[in-house]
Amino acid sequence: MKNSALKGFCFGLTSGIITTLGMMVGLHSSVGSKLVVLGGIISIAIADSFSDALGIHISEESDKQTTEKQVWSTTIATFVSKLCFSSTFIIPVLLFPLSTAIWISIIYGLTLLSALSWFIARSQNAKPHRVIAEHLLIAIIVIIITHYVGDMIHTVFE
Repeated sequence: MKNSALKGFCFGLTSGIITTLGMMVGLHSSVGSKLVVLGGIISIAIADSFSDALGIHISEESDKQTTEKQVWSTTIATFVSKLCFSSTFIIPVLLFPLSTAIWISIIYGLTLLSALSWFIARSQNAKPHRVIAEHLLIAIIVIIITHYVGDMIHTVFE
């Protein structure tokens, strides 16, 4: 995979996992509705995929050493990977009770993030356990914060 496409893929996958899990956990804690969580996943998959793709597009354009072809390669890879990976979180929500689907999604997302982190570490000759731990810690912090924010919203507005 070319470097620009790999950059977009890694960005899209990471953003898709962390954004979608954070949103799912927060909505589950605040509303607890399967329909609302599904709507959130679909919204993230569409709107945030476009947003992230445009963000990385503009970021890449600001680098004078990046060619137009590389800019578009990164942009498209970001959009496609974010859209695809965010959308996969729909499956457990459709197949399982919401609380179970949330746990399955967390395990699935953290497993994907671990695999990507392992790949990145190996490609840079770094120690995989350190890179994996760093990335998982950030994702887990997002999950915990969105859970408690969702609980606070539920408490204040219910």
